[in-house]
Amino acid sequence: MQITNSQLHLKNSGDYTFHPALRFVAKVISFIFHPLFIPVYLSWFLIYIHPVLPAFAAGDKIRLLVRFLIMYTMFPLVTILLAKGLGFIQSIYLRTQKDRIIPYVACGVYYFWMWYVLHNQPEFPKELVLLSLAIFLASSAGLLANSFIKVSMHAISVGVMVTFLLLLAFSDDSSFGVYLSVGLLIAGLVCTARLLTSDHEPVEVYLGLAIGIVAQLVAHLFV
Repeated sequence: MQITNSQLHLKNSGDYTFHPALRFVAKVISFIFHPLFIPVYLSWFLIYIHPVLPAFAAGDKIRLLVRFLIMYTMFPLVTILLAKGLGFIQSIYLRTQKDRIIPYVACGVYYFWMWYVLHNQPEFPKELVLLSLAIFLASSAGLLANSFIKVSMHAISVGVMVTFLLLLAFSDDSSFGVYLSVGLLIAGLVCTARLLTSDHEPVEVYLGLAIGIVAQLVAHLFV
């Protein structure tokens, strides 16, 4: 099938720029499934869709979800905005490896604290502890990898997500195929979107996926 200039055109040394409509859809997907939102989606899934807290009252569940929202979304977002306002980073989109150092370090502190709190409160189920530890390990590995390559944060987050759902599927007696299929679909869409927006090379996306998968598996060994 012939590709017209309106669909795809070449730039510089053979790199591709995709149709603006396709890039727009990719940007929307990248925003909806941003790494700052994935932990909140998973916590919502554990609290309401695949309940691991049946003894918790409705108000306690809401407070726990808000806690995830604050630690995994609000604090990192505020940190990025402050870093941009103070001139420590060039863009809130973290397009360079240098821009990613401060957010990685700050998020590592937030994520470790969240895991530490959940780990030391026995009323919280191991699934939440497992997820929080994996997120911390993935963030730490991402910081190390960032010294050498601009690894995809989106790919890291969906790598954690898919592996977490897979581990739940193995340990759950009920039918989990639909949830796992949705997770795989989301991971595929997100990784494809990062390539379509030209923000990452394929190796950066694949490495991000690998980091997320390994981090979740390592966390599973410890929890």
